[in-house]
Amino acid sequence: MNEDAFWQLIEECRPSGPDPDAELLVAGMTERLARSPLSLVIGFAEQLSWALYRLDRKEYGHDLSADAFLYTRAGVVAAGRAVFDSVLQNPAVFAPYAADSVWAEGLLYAPDRAYERMTGEEWDRATRYSYESYSNTEGWAA
Repeated sequence: MNEDAFWQLIEECRPSGPDPDAELLVAGMTERLARSPLSLVIGFAEQLSWALYRLDRKEYGHDLSADAFLYTRAGVVAAGRAVFDSVLQNPAVFAPYAADSVWAEGLLYAPDRAYERMTGEEWDRATRYSYESYSNTEGWAA
């Protein structure tokens, strides 16, 4: 899955109305992935980890706990490509997500849940990029 396909899938699964904590997005994404080839699930997980890794930077998360920072970065991804790109261009765009605790923790687990539905087994996976907070050492360098 390339980056364009990743963002298209996010947009297709986003509900048109309010979605606190991206619960509807996550449910739709999990369902969609569970009906897809395994390669799509893996590709989604890789693209998600890359997006979260790119947001793992000092200018965004200096005042947040590790978990809050991770869930807020997921909230930015859940908001779609336009918001994500805006945050990358202007760190001030991230601030309202952090201040309002806009979280999308469930998005982190959508590929795992889809895999489990497909195979009946837990997914013991690792992605190329860690999405854990503070793992992007370049983003936290002085």
